[in-house]
Amino acid sequence: MCRMSALAATALTLSLSLAAPAAAFGFRSKAEAQTPAAPAAPAADKTEAADQRAAPQARALAERMDPLARAAFWARESTLDPTDIEAGLGLAHALRDMGKAEEAAATAERLAVIAPDNVEVLLEIARAHLARGQGFYAVKPAAQAEALAPRDWRPPFLLAVAYELAERDGEALAAHRRALALAPQNPSVLSNLAMFQAARGQTAEAEALLRQAVAQPEATATIRQNLALILGLQGRLAEAEALARQDLPPQTVSANLAYLRSATAPAAAGGAGRSWESVSQPHR
Repeated sequence: MCRMSALAATALTLSLSLAAPAAAFGFRSKAEAQTPAAPAAPAADKTEAADQRAAPQARALAERMDPLARAAFWARESTLDPTDIEAGLGLAHALRDMGKAEEAAATAERLAVIAPDNVEVLLEIARAHLARGQGFYAVKPAAQAEALAPRDWRPPFLLAVAYELAERDGEALAAHRRALALAPQNPSVLSNLAMFQAARGQTAEAEALLRQAVAQPEATATIRQNLALILGLQGRLAEAEALARQDLPPQTVSANLAYLRSATAPAAAGGAGRSWESVSQPHR
């Protein structure tokens, strides 16, 4: 792998995208560590449980809560009825957003016992395994979801990330391309393929895809910072700085630029040891 490829690989920033992004892997408070556990016992009476279940309006409002409050809300709903797929998915998503990927995976996998062909359940299992860095275990549920929903861009999108983590690059590239064919203007799809290419030395192609991604109205700060990273790794620090200042506070921009100068310096043999992701993680 060439030097540029190695630098890009250390800074790879993948998104798990719109339907439940891998959001909160930062710092957690003591209160957040005390997450409500997923329900273990079935409800005694499903009719009674349905009567006690929160109204649709309350469930919609719950999705606007912080992850800890969401986890508490959906844990109660799941306890009332362990066969409630919406509640189980809500709990798994909240746990994942709190950085509790192991618990999120276990919660989603329990749902698969009662709904083995539910695409949303399979996607949540894949996301949870990806969030815990275990791409190998995300491959099967993501592939199952793709077989069940061949016109949905999300399964190949997640499958591409799973294959990358499992170091199956040929299959990853094919999955990236399938996702792009289904969602050609999706900024997350474009960004993930771009970072895959950048990690393999194809920086010109990566830059073109990222410029297309950041032009989309739904482009996130992470995607803009991916473009800044690729520009910076090519030595175009002024352009990288201008992009970085759109989303990051001055102190973080200074730290990121210092990383890029170190990483691209002629003597930076060990410059790949510290990644852009590690510099900017609290602001992702």
